[in-house]
Order: sequence, then C-alpha cells, then structure tokens
Amino acid sequence: MMAECGGGGGGGGGGPRKKALSLLEAARSRYESLQISDDVFGESGQDSSGNPFYSTSADSRSSSAASSEDEDDPTTSSLSSCSAAAAPPPPQPLAREIQAATQGPVCCLQGGGRRVPRAGAATGGQRQLHQPQLPGPMDEEDEEERGGWSQTLRDTPPPRFQDTSGPTRKMPPSSSAMDFFQLFVPDNVLKNMVVQTNMYAKKYQERFGSDGAWAEVTLTEMKAFLGYMISTSIYHCESVLSIWSSGFYSNKSIALVMSQSRFEKILKYFHVVAFRSSQTTHGLYKIQPFLDSLQYGFDSAFRPSQTQVLHEPLIDEDPVFIATCTERELRKRKKRKFSLWVRQCSSTGFISQIYVHLKEGGGADGLDTLKNKPQLHSMVAKSLCRNAAGKNYIIFTGPSITSLPLFEEFAKQEIYCCGLLSSRKSDCTGLPLSMLNNSDVPQVRGQYRIKMKGNMSLICWYNKGPFRFLTNAYSPVQQGVIIKRKSGEIPCPLAVEAFAAHLSYICKYDDKYSKYFISHKPNKTWQQVFWFAISIAINNAYILYKMSEAYHVKRYSRAQFGERLIKELLGLEDTSPSH
Repeated sequence: MMAECGGGGGGGGGGPRKKALSLLEAARSRYESLQISDDVFGESGQDSSGNPFYSTSADSRSSSAASSEDEDDPTTSSLSSCSAAAAPPPPQPLAREIQAATQGPVCCLQGGGRRVPRAGAATGGQRQLHQPQLPGPMDEEDEEERGGWSQTLRDTPPPRFQDTSGPTRKMPPSSSAMDFFQLFVPDNVLKNMVVQTNMYAKKYQERFGSDGAWAEVTLTEMKAFLGYMISTSIYHCESVLSIWSSGFYSNKSIALVMSQSRFEKILKYFHVVAFRSSQTTHGLYKIQPFLDSLQYGFDSAFRPSQTQVLHEPLIDEDPVFIATCTERELRKRKKRKFSLWVRQCSSTGFISQIYVHLKEGGGADGLDTLKNKPQLHSMVAKSLCRNAAGKNYIIFTGPSITSLPLFEEFAKQEIYCCGLLSSRKSDCTGLPLSMLNNSDVPQVRGQYRIKMKGNMSLICWYNKGPFRFLTNAYSPVQQGVIIKRKSGEIPCPLAVEAFAAHLSYICKYDDKYSKYFISHKPNKTWQQVFWFAISIAINNAYILYKMSEAYHVKRYSRAQFGERLIKELLGLEDTSPSH
C-alpha cells in the first residue's frame, strides 16, 4: 500500500529539549570519523545553505533563484539545513540508535494524530512501514499500474560493498606536502611542461621575432612558477603579480626566488601541449594529456567509499575580489566557457573523477545546445561513472541528473542511485503523475508517500514543502530521521536521511575547500581548466595527508599545508626524498 507517515518536530519543554540535545550528540558521534572541523549542525552560526545541487556557478544562479520561488521546487535550504544524522551506508541508520537511546518503541503519528509505535520496534530494530492507503483517481491509478508503479511496498536488500576504500599507498610519517602533491603531479609531468613550454617559445619567436630576454625554462623554475600560482589560493590575491608589488598582497619572503620579469616570461610561453596534432579535434587538447595523467593519479592513489556524489564544485569568483574590484575590472572579466563536474567520495571529500564540458563544443552535444536539458546531464553522469560499473557504488545526484531511464541504465551496471527530483529540472519520463503533483490537502512536516516499480522507489516527503526522491539504493520500508536544531527529529524514509547526510558533508567540504582554489584567472579556457585541476589535486593531496601517519606527526591545517607546498616548490624548504 502507499506509505504515509506524519510527524512534527519536537515542541517546547525541558524533556523534548534534552532529547533533542541527546540526538545531536548521537549524530555528532557519527560524524567524528569524517574529521570535519566545522560545526556540522551550525549551532555556532547559521545553517549552511550552500547546496551544490542547485547554485554552483554564476550561470546557474538565476535559474536557482527562480526555482526556489516555484511551488514544485521548494527552497533547498529547507533540506540542506536539516542536519542529517546518518553515516555512509551500509552501517545501521541512526534511527536505530535513537530508538535504543530512548529505551522504548519510537512512535509516529498516523491518521488523525494518534500516536502509535513504529513498526519494527520489537523485531530487531528494523522498522517496517504500514500506513493507510490514500485514495486517488481511478484512471491515474490504472495508468500507473500499467506502467509498473505500485502502492505495495516491499523490503529490498542494500547493495553489498566488498571493496576496501581509502589510500592505496602508505606514506611514511616524514612525508612532506610535496610528496603528497606529487602523487598526482609527478616530476615527469613537470618535465613535460618544461619541454612543451620551451618548444612553444621557440616556435613563437620563429613566427613573431626573437625575444632576447627569453632563456629556456628549467625544472626548478617550473616548480617555482607553479608555487607562485598556488600562492594565490592561500593569500587570495587576485593577481599573482601582486607578490612583487609594494601593496597589501606583496610577499617579500617568496618574491626573491624569481624576478617578476622572469615570471612574466614563463607565464607568456607556458604550455602543457605546445601544438595540435592533425588528429586532434577536442577543444581541451592543450591539457588533455595532463587531465589523463591526473585522473590516473587519482585512481592509483585512492579507492572511494561506496557512497559518492555527482555535482559541480564551487568554483565561482572570490567574493573578496568581487566586492573590492572596480566596475571596469568586472567588465574585463570573461564568463567561463566550460562547465566542470566531479564524482566525489562523500565520506572523505576526495574527488575521484573530473569531467569538463566546453560551452563552445560543436555539434549536437555542445553545452549551449544541451544546457539545462536532461541529455547533457545524463551524458555527464555516464562519463563520470564510466569506471564505476560492477562495484555496487551508491551515487547521489541532484535534480538535473536524476531520471528513471538513467537510474535503470546504471542499475544494469550494478551502480545504485539516490537522487533529488524536480518537476522543472529533472527528466520525469516514466514517473507517476500522482506523485509529481502537489496535494491540495495541507501536509504535515515529516509526512510522505511512496510508490515502487521493481526495486525503484519514488518518495514524496514534506518539510516546509514537498521534496521528491528517486532511489533503488535504499529500502522504502526502512525509516530514518532528520535532526534539526530547533525542531528536533523529523521522520522520513531512510533514503531521505542518507541523502541529507551526504549532501550536508559535501556542502561542508565546498564551504571549507572551495576558498583554496587558485585565484589567478587567465582568459584562455584551457588555462582556467588547468588551474582548477591543480587546485583539486592539492585538495586531494591534503585529504590523503590527513589520512596518513604524517598528519599525526605535524597537524597542518589546509592553509598551512598550502604554505608548506609553496615553500617546497620554491625551494625554500628541504624536500629530501622520503619514499
């Protein structure tokens, strides 16, 4: 039968307050293993409303604002501010721990508000949902039954994950920041940059005239060049040339390693691939070998956990620069001509896969042709998951990617999904209309309806508005709970709890690490992508550092790690080989 469960948040009074606090403490303990230094539950400030599934770029900001005003797309802050209390599956959901902590059956409201025990309280903690069926139009019900959707729910086992996750290589306790960075950008890649830069400089001067001030770049100079660029991510200066200035962003401690004129010469001729081959048609041919090498480094150094998220990382302009720069400087800025998606481990934040799509891409698959259309995002998802088949991964997706045809195709490859649906942004092909239309009857927070088709569940859950989820990774008869600071616990299906937990972690990751992206903004698209990729590599290197024994020797913050890497690249620190 169609599942429906009603329940409000905790009210006032000393007892509910104490219970809510105990729930928060229990939830915090579930997050300790994730090593999040920020306050996950936002009690020291406002709840994090940064949602990587909605507003992730300047292009999408306007559409995100419009969707937040649409009745079918409630504001994302209602969900992202729900502090989710679930660890990455397959461990037991937090709802079971809450039931054990209360030493009695957990209750929910059904029907006219009568409080009854949740099913499963006496059967090992696995609560089954048995709710009264809601009547619906006969023609809709018949059509949906013909489409395979049923109100009868059945328990489905979670996908078993037998792979080991985490770093694949044990780094020595004496490992430096440079050691971790070179897991992804080794010396052979840097040497290739040296060769290609010198080749380009020679060809350029043959065509446009000799440059008497140019001398061939060396490996040591290339490392210093990268160090100067990376310094903009730590000191947040818009122009890397500020290092040699006498202004606020000047940095005499590193400016003496290389003169400004020499740096500008290397910047002028810098290349990863100097010339296009006759067979090359891809717009990113100038950095594609580097992206391939970087991807190989990600795959070799780390195995992600079962739960992962597909989204666009926060790579917008530095808000400090936007607030301080002149109107003329803003007009000179060029809009990004590419879109960048990632597949990210939701238990560590490690980015396992990068996918770049160019807006000027020709043909029917160009970004301008497919922008905000399901086929583009479906293509993005397939590209990001091309190496994930057969591993029983659980992939969390936003509204633009979530669709029944894509999830069914992934299921054939043993990739399981849990995604947020939007009637405006998602491909709703094959989904029952009765679950997509809003009810005329006011709904109670925590109330939900579920329909199934095979192992696929479509959930409509209410929390200051309807939220719809499509999943084949979680059983529809298992219940979870969302924890909010003021409202206490809100009942929900386990899929909603898991989605909110992983979304919360990724939001915290973006809040913490996106400010360490390299601030240098070149006009050329391939250079923009290159520096974004370098920034992601450094963030990944820091994650591996925090998971290694070296972190227990010297506990560097992300900013301190970046400073150490800059000094080592500039040759200001001893980086003797440690492995």
